[in-house]
Amino acid sequence: MNTTDRDSGTDPEAIDETVSAELARLRDSIDNIDAAVVHMLAERFKCTQQVGHLKARHHLPPADPSREARQIARLRQLAENAKLDPAFAEKLLNFIIAEVIRHHETIAAGEE
Repeated sequence: MNTTDRDSGTDPEAIDETVSAELARLRDSIDNIDAAVVHMLAERFKCTQQVGHLKARHHLPPADPSREARQIARLRQLAENAKLDPAFAEKLLNFIIAEVIRHHETIAAGEE
């Protein structure tokens, strides 16, 4: 195998034009979805920043474990309904929650 794709055994330059076009179409869709995800996360963080300021003004703790548990259960159910791995959805939400708590701690410390 010299210039062939070692995984598939095909020469990448010999891919059928219709396959290349379909790959391009699908990848464009993926790029659009990725952009939407980033924008949705930005909107979510705008809201959670407001929550952080409200909590700081009223001396509430940055984390709310009972709310987080409800959200995780809710997101797992949404993931199941959407045919997405609930464990993956939970990992993603835990990552987001950790970042939100970090922001709330920063706000509470008066660093923002």
